[in-house]
Amino acid sequence: MHYVVMDLEWNQAMSSKSSVFNKLPIHLRGEIIEIGAVKLNEDMTPGEEFQIDVKPMYFRRMHYKVKKLTGFDRERLAAGVSFPEALAQFRAWCGDDVTFLTWGCDDQGILEQNIIIHDLDWDWIAGWINLQLIYNLQTDGDRNQKSLATAMEHFAIEQTRIAHDALGDAYNTALVCTHLNMERGLADYHDAAQKLTTRLPKEHHGENNGPDPIEHVASESYATKSELFGDTAFVTPCCPLCSGEVRYSKWVNQGDQRYMTLGECPTDGKLLVRLKFRKADDCTWSATRLTYQATDSMESYYKAKAAQPRKRGRGKSAAGRPRPRSQPRNNRKNANPRPRYSVPGPRVLSVLMRAGSAPRNRHGSCPRRRGCGP
Repeated sequence: MHYVVMDLEWNQAMSSKSSVFNKLPIHLRGEIIEIGAVKLNEDMTPGEEFQIDVKPMYFRRMHYKVKKLTGFDRERLAAGVSFPEALAQFRAWCGDDVTFLTWGCDDQGILEQNIIIHDLDWDWIAGWINLQLIYNLQTDGDRNQKSLATAMEHFAIEQTRIAHDALGDAYNTALVCTHLNMERGLADYHDAAQKLTTRLPKEHHGENNGPDPIEHVASESYATKSELFGDTAFVTPCCPLCSGEVRYSKWVNQGDQRYMTLGECPTDGKLLVRLKFRKADDCTWSATRLTYQATDSMESYYKAKAAQPRKRGRGKSAAGRPRPRSQPRNNRKNANPRPRYSVPGPRVLSVLMRAGSAPRNRHGSCPRRRGCGP
């Protein structure tokens, strides 16, 4: 068995209701546009590197958020190879019996979904390791998700590669491995999630307000709230316990910028996910995500909230103030009609002039012809 640090970049649909989903057997969270990987040597140091661009087949239009984050443009996207060809090259480079090391669990779900929609084989993948769990376990962390930049700062690793580039992120993740006790981390990995679950987040010490979350994640900053809600990797995450795919119900607005949804993992059962949005002083938006193993009371509470009818806000103006009853909703229907003036055509004018009754303007001349006397 050998280890490969892998990172993916993927494009996403412009809308969750896009018609492209009708062509897919599953609800694709993201279509891979770049694969980056670094082999680890026997001493767990970075070794051989691999990078390839992938041309998307379904999400062909570049999402503005992905374009801003990765720097991918239309020309680079069109120059990539098909996913089956890219995966064949990647598999030949990796070899058989490979275990992938990733920073987080999103890459596993995205790769498996892309393999499914192209009906390809994944038996050559021996396993997956989420390095965030090993990092948290060996740095006295909890289940809170830490960014790769946080880990690099913790170990004073200098940033020498481009961020949000598949190969660059894979190389930086490999550098983090050199500062971890990977032999002990791999040996304790299967119990890592359970051990971290018993650790309370620092901001929850001394509190007893119900069950503790099994995952606590903070998002990056976004320009708008809708842009943040459109980040499927953050809003619809994989299972934090087994990294498996989760089927989510609709989001329910709880008020005060709080939302919740109920998900179901085939392995770990029902999960309750809560989002809390915050608007910063610079008008950017961020959110925290809490994931719980849903109890019966949590599931009942969600279903009761989901069954409540939505308030449409009738009887209010665009500014949110009640509209006076005397003021109609559509002013155009009841507004005073504008006076309409009709100007006779040339044939009618000639007849009227011969009859001596042609219309005159305030100067006493014909409105259609210059030089017409009074």
